[in-house]
Amino acid sequence: MFDKEYDVIVVGAGHAGAEAAAAAANLGSKTLLVTMNLQTIGQMSCNPAMGGIAKGQIVREIDALGGYSGIVSDKSAIQFKMLNKSKGPAMWSPRTQNDRMRFAEEWRIALENTPNVDFYQDMVSGLLIEGTKVAGVKTSLGLEIRSRAVVLTNGTFLNGLIHIGDKQFGGGRSGEKASTGITEQLVSLGFDSGRMKTGTPPRVDGRSLDYSKMIVQPGDAIPEKFSYTPTSPLKVQRDCHMTHTSQLVHDLLKEGFDRSPMFNGRIKSLGPRYCPSIEDKINRFSDKDSHQLFVEPEGWNTVEVYVNGFSTSLPEDIQYKALKSVVGFENVKFFRPGYAIEYDYFPPTQLKHTLETKLIDNLYFAGQINGTTGYEEAASQGLMAGINAHLKINENDPFILNRDEAYIGVLVDDLITKGTEEPYRMFTSRAEYRTLLRQDNADLRLTPRSYAIGLADEDRLRRMEEKETNSNKFIEFFRETSVKAEDINPILESVGSAPVNQSGKMFKVFSRPNVTMDHMLQLETVSNFVNEENFDRDVLEQAEIQVKYSGYIAKEKNNADKLQRLENIKIPENFDYSKLKSLSFEAREKLNAIRPVTISQASRISGVSPSDISVLLVFMGR
Repeated sequence: MFDKEYDVIVVGAGHAGAEAAAAAANLGSKTLLVTMNLQTIGQMSCNPAMGGIAKGQIVREIDALGGYSGIVSDKSAIQFKMLNKSKGPAMWSPRTQNDRMRFAEEWRIALENTPNVDFYQDMVSGLLIEGTKVAGVKTSLGLEIRSRAVVLTNGTFLNGLIHIGDKQFGGGRSGEKASTGITEQLVSLGFDSGRMKTGTPPRVDGRSLDYSKMIVQPGDAIPEKFSYTPTSPLKVQRDCHMTHTSQLVHDLLKEGFDRSPMFNGRIKSLGPRYCPSIEDKINRFSDKDSHQLFVEPEGWNTVEVYVNGFSTSLPEDIQYKALKSVVGFENVKFFRPGYAIEYDYFPPTQLKHTLETKLIDNLYFAGQINGTTGYEEAASQGLMAGINAHLKINENDPFILNRDEAYIGVLVDDLITKGTEEPYRMFTSRAEYRTLLRQDNADLRLTPRSYAIGLADEDRLRRMEEKETNSNKFIEFFRETSVKAEDINPILESVGSAPVNQSGKMFKVFSRPNVTMDHMLQLETVSNFVNEENFDRDVLEQAEIQVKYSGYIAKEKNNADKLQRLENIKIPENFDYSKLKSLSFEAREKLNAIRPVTISQASRISGVSPSDISVLLVFMGR
């Protein structure tokens, strides 16, 4: 059946696998996507949404690099919201509510229309290893399929175990069997593995809910979109709703705590700290008598509803009784109960920054196998693994993003240098350069880099360059053009800002905190210039941010440049840290295990102190 050797085999077709296959194939690699069920490519296993705090920035970065997640999200969106608009632009985060079935359909269509991608439905039960290099995969049907590189994106399927109250059964997702064989082989090869846990809430019949008792959560009045390509923004949107738990709901849930696998010892692994189950929330935050629940439709043409905030592994009768006591849910009908799932993962300190394993050449891990949680985190790793698998087998330089270049760079660096013992989720607070890493400028940051390796196409680059040119032209206009006091003072007074005494450059006035682009457009000179140049909304937004936050951006860029000097100090590949007795014992242990490539990376490893870095710098002659 497979009489040829593939360049890249991708195992698993979730968010990580789909992006990995697309990236490798679009770069020119003959790619095989192997999954246990071809009907669940790009499946949204949990919530029907993409983006959110920091995650929206990641989707924009994937799109800027030439990935598909932003395009698929736009095509299947039923609502769009820009979160955190009341805060500074570093915090703005786009989010879509999506049609679950259309999302998976759009992913399948996108992959089927990608040259170089072949598909095969089977379970991969092991890897072909020759010496210290991967040579392909073995399937449950006994097939051996050869390749030059393999990307593992197994999600929650590796020895997956589903928990609902006292009941537990093998499975990688509700209604789908677990994957076996890979963990055992990797452990026999010397890999460390662990167990993690995640969960999902009940899905219910929207016809049984009373929305009149809930708070409406509409989308933005003028919805934007994720992709920098010409996808269409929404013209019609579906509302979400919000309701709350109560002390009665909490008391009913507590009745099942003795049968909870989280509390009776059946689940021993750690779940996501920032997306806890409802039983975990009422246990950890016992002082709160209420928690928010977001009622999210699963699509345009389905009555199925996702109860966001009610993730649980309690017995199904307890779930039902408690949810019936939530306002608006008095007559609720279940489609399926919530559940928890435990699965195998591999601590990511066993990887290089390319996501290639240190033990086996040309073998890459991406997604939940690395201990992350979330579609967006998984998709970004898949993209990077697919890119680097292609580059490695073609003897090209690796593609690595720094912490000041992308949230994706922060994500990978955190995983490789710090590892994780609980499901890792991205937040804006994890990025020390978040003013540089905004959602609005992902194309300016990353499209040129992607174009240089051949992934982002000419059309993407042209659009990015046009946006950059127009934004710079508009910023220069503000620097060079003066405004009279009598023209600007009425605007300044309307926003409670001190008037000016004489004419001055618009840039200085525009930099004031309460003065917005809408205010500046009230000036005839500005509005005429915008109309003459035919600037679109992206250009106006980019110019406004660059003007108003120019000082912060420059300061952060300067800090990043200073750190880059440490990034340029390479550590020899086989350096023996144990011979440096001046290093602390913990530092020697961690440095020998993680094998950092640069002094900068070494400085971010937990347990390596500034004095340890000083010792290394002295030894390196710095």
